[in-house]
Order: sequence, then structure tokens, then C-alpha cells
Amino acid sequence: MVGRNYFHLHLVSDATGETLIAVSRAAAAQYQGVSSIEHVYPLVRNLAQLEKAIAEITAAPGIVLFTLVDGELTDKIQAACEEAGCPCLSVLEPILGLFQSYLGTASTPRPGAQHMLNSDYFKRIDALNFTMMHDDGQMPEHLNDADIVLLGVSRTSKTPTSIYLANRGIKTANIPIVPSVPLPAALDSVKKPLVVGLLASPDRIVQIRQNRLLALNADHDTPYVDRNSVADEVAASRRLYESRKWPTIDVTRRSIEETAAAIIDLYREHKMKFIAQG
Repeated sequence: MVGRNYFHLHLVSDATGETLIAVSRAAAAQYQGVSSIEHVYPLVRNLAQLEKAIAEITAAPGIVLFTLVDGELTDKIQAACEEAGCPCLSVLEPILGLFQSYLGTASTPRPGAQHMLNSDYFKRIDALNFTMMHDDGQMPEHLNDADIVLLGVSRTSKTPTSIYLANRGIKTANIPIVPSVPLPAALDSVKKPLVVGLLASPDRIVQIRQNRLLALNADHDTPYVDRNSVADEVAASRRLYESRKWPTIDVTRRSIEETAAAIIDLYREHKMKFIAQG
């Protein structure tokens, strides 16, 4: 690795590989100046499928992370990695060991068990359907059926944040704040949802909007990207949030995941208060 600014990262999973991707990227992000070349092998559930992954690992040695609950497959990949001189780690093994020591019983191997078609799965699908139908101010008459309502001026990441929350099973509607356009009247009577106002610095919003117009090959001579006009939009949205006593989140330097995590914390508190009130 000396003198190299990249390395091969092999992720072998008997499910979708999402867990491995998330864990490995969190670890790789701690190493500046070094990039990982990801090789993802999802749904590896038999020896034939594993052999294909091992062939690629041998051809491009690197770090190997895996989530395989089948003992035979685990032994096979560990032996292959040892022979190829590749460090490997079962990401689930230490976690399962901790669970076993605490619960006093061994786990029952079930590949892809976290993706079973159970009530949580259908709750997420329902939330996604709701969120897509209530994107960008659509169908405001159903706002009170939402769990969360997001507001913000254009380019404050309302839609991607809403979709991320929906993937967590949270029904999310979002409403754009547009100069001279009144908010939906239904917003005045919502009681159940948590309403959150999103903010960002004018400079950041201008930058994102300019990139958007560039991608669309649209005219840049518009108040949409004028620094003073955008600053007025942001100030007006802030005054609105304060007048309605809605919690706010500044998304200027936050990723979608960080914004969603902050919103979920607010939602937990809101939900407890709503249940306590009645």
C-alpha cells in the first residue's frame, strides 16, 4: 500500500450488501487521500456464487468484508482469503457473539432475514407511497395524515430528506416556500404531524441553484439565483418558522443522513408529547 492512493475493497453478502457498504464507507471516510475501489457481491448463498467472488478477490487482492451466516461459506471465504494474503473480517460475527453472550442463546442462521416481508417492510412501502404522493406540496388536504411535514425554500433538500425518512417508515410530506405563493390552508389545522423548517445559507442555496440551472441549460439572469433575493427568501422563511414556533434545522453543512437523524430525534419527542396529550 505504500505510495498508493487506492485499495480494493471486496464486500461479500448473502443479502443486499447494504450493511457492508454503510460500514465500510464509514470506515474508509476516516482515511483522507486514500480511496477504495468497491467490489460488491450481493446475494451470495451457495458455493458456486462464492467461487465467483473469490476469483475476483484473487485477481484484485485487498480488504475483504463479509456478512455470511452459512458456516460452510464462511469457512470457504476465510480459507481463500488466507491463501490470497487478503485480510478478511466477518462484520456480523462480533455482534452476534455479543448478542449470544447477553441473550444466552445462539442465533438461527437466516440469510437476508432483515429483508423479510414483515410488517416493518410494508410500513416502509406505505411511507414511501405516501411521501411520493405528497412531494413538493401535492395533495395538501392529507397533511394531517403525515408523520412529518418539511418546509423550506427551493434547494434545501426537502425531497431527498423526505425519501430518506420514508425509507425509515416515516410518512413525510414536504411543502416549498415560494415568494408570493401562500402556504396551503391545510397547514394551519395540522395537529398530528411534526412540522420542521429547513434552512440553509443564501450562498449555499445560490450555488446549488446555479448548478441546477446549468444542468438545465436555463437562463441565469433571474431572481432565483440572485444573492439578495435568495437572502430575502431565507429571512422570510426564518420569520415564518419563528412565528409558528416550528423547530428548524440548518442543512448548510449537513448531509441528508445527518439532517434526517436530527429530524428523527425531534419526531421522537413530538410523538411522545402527542401521545401524552391524548
